[in-house]
This record gives sequence, structure tokens and C-alpha cells, in this order.
Amino acid sequence: MAAPHRFTEQLIAWQKVAGRHDLPWQNTRDPYRIWLSEIMLQQTQVGTVIPYYQRFLDRFPSVTALAEAPLAAVIEHWAGLGYYARARNLHKCAQQVASRYGGQFPASAELLAELPGIGRSTAAAVAAFAFGQRAAILDGNVKRVLCRQFGIEGFPGQAAIHRQLWDLAESLLPAGDIEPYTQGLMDLGATLCTRSRPRCAECPVAAGCIARRDGRQGALPASKPRTAVPERTSTFVLISDGARLLLERRPPSGLWGGLLVPPEGEPAVVLSRLGLSLLAEQPLPAFKHTFTHFRLTLQPVLCRVAPSGRGDEPGLEWVAVERAADAGVPAPIRKLIRQVASVTG
Repeated sequence: MAAPHRFTEQLIAWQKVAGRHDLPWQNTRDPYRIWLSEIMLQQTQVGTVIPYYQRFLDRFPSVTALAEAPLAAVIEHWAGLGYYARARNLHKCAQQVASRYGGQFPASAELLAELPGIGRSTAAAVAAFAFGQRAAILDGNVKRVLCRQFGIEGFPGQAAIHRQLWDLAESLLPAGDIEPYTQGLMDLGATLCTRSRPRCAECPVAAGCIARRDGRQGALPASKPRTAVPERTSTFVLISDGARLLLERRPPSGLWGGLLVPPEGEPAVVLSRLGLSLLAEQPLPAFKHTFTHFRLTLQPVLCRVAPSGRGDEPGLEWVAVERAADAGVPAPIRKLIRQVASVTG
């Protein structure tokens, strides 16, 4: 076996002394808690995840409880974290763990990676922390660390660079201490080797870092080639009877799948479809929200209607205005609802 790489040895030693050890999902071998945290941490910062993680565990304390819950309840507890396909896959994964494995997560990265929403890197993290398996991770933070440390040129999203990084990640694995090594990679990327203003003076592997040696921390890893961001505009009809707001549950897949949002479309068409009569119409300030692949301009229109029994069809819910922002809606819709609350309040 090859001698341990100096980078690996230094990282393990640093993590044991200076790394993070008190996050809510640490100091456990419970694969459910570890898996949940890894999914929530995809493209989301630790400080944002912690309160969601704790509330989610209170409501779904086990993978079996999650599997048995309705998808709408899962989506409601995810609302605000974004990237809602994660929540839908989380639910599917829990159901498969319950049905295929009797509620016990498989103990290998290879089997974990076959479950919905668990890619190669996430599977490796769960396998390492829950079962002590020797497997390589390669999330966004780790790619940045490796590109800077070893001077990897090119955009990591390109297939050839991606393969190169995986080969490098595999070659650096220690024979033992897989947990502190894996956590050390995460800690280094999240706390010191950050995208902007990296704290190189505190870095335990700074002496061997090619980017630091060459003053190229800002250039590595290479940025994704820029392309024009598509622009979309959508009108949201905020239907209120003065005390309540009418929300519509989105289809399970697609943008904001499974969440509650105001109906979309031209106000007259929406009201006609729902059989409601308009009393007054008031445009509200529009604003933009940027998604991964496009930018959406949300144009809200407040439509006041007379109280009625209509709007109670499947998929529609009347929600008290003061409660609507917390009714399992995506973050941009919360802004729209708060506009309504300020106008009607």
C-alpha cells in the first residue's frame, strides 16, 4: 500500500484538534440523521440547515416515520430550504429503505447510491460517518479544496476535470481515520478554504497548496463558462376575501412541486376557472427571484372577492392571511403573501 499522502495526514490531525465536532448530526452513527443532514446540506449552508434539521427530526424522528408520512407534510416541513426535488427524493428514499431494507439503511456506499436522491458523494459521506466505510466524497467544497491544493485547471463541471478530481479524491483516502478525514475535507472547505477571502494563514495544508504558492486562490477552481440566464415572468393571483387567502397545491413534480402557491395566470381567467367574482383588483410590486437555471419575475395581483364556499375544490386551500406565509410555501411566495398581509392588515 502506498504511503499516506502528507495532505491526508495533515488534514486528519487538524480536524481532530480544530475541526467542527458539535453540529447536531455529529457524534452519532445513526444513518437516518446523517443522511438527512447530508441531503439538507446540498447547496445550503450549515447555519440555514440547523433549525430545519431539528424541526424535521421532531416531526419525522425515524426513516419509518418519514416513509409513512404524506408527501404534503414532508414538503411543508421543507418549505423555505429550496431545491424541492430534494424533499420529494427524500420521501421516495425513505419509502424504499422501509420497503426494500426493512427500515435499515444499507451499509455500503454502492447500495446507498442506488437510492433516490443519493449520489456518489452523499452515499460515501453516509457510509463513512454511519458505517466507517472507506469511500471518497466530492461535493462543491471538496472540489474547491482539491483544485486549489493540487492546482487543477479547468471547470470542475467538465467531464474530464470531474473524472480527474474523482481519481484524485480516491487516491487521497487514508487507510484508517476515514471519519475525521471526511469531516476535515468538509470543515476545510466550509470554514477556511472558502470561495471568497480564504483564510490561508490558518489552513493546515497551506504549505503544499499550489494556488496559494502562485497567488491564484481567486482563479481556482475555474468558474463555469458564462451563459445568458433565461428570463421568465409569471403573474400570481392573490385571491383574498379579506381574512383568508386562496392557495393552490402544485403538481408533485416540477417547479415548487407539492407546495402551496397562489394560482398563476391572468386574474380574469383564474377567477373564472374558480367560479369567483371580483370585487377589486390591485397590482402589487413585482420582484425577481433567481433559480439555478433561470430568473423569474413574479408579478402579484391582489384580487378581493366576496366570501363564498367556492374555491374548496381538491388542491385548493383557504388559509388565514396571517398564517399563509407559514403554510408550506416557497420562499419567494412568502414575499408575495407578506405584501398581502401589509395591504389587508
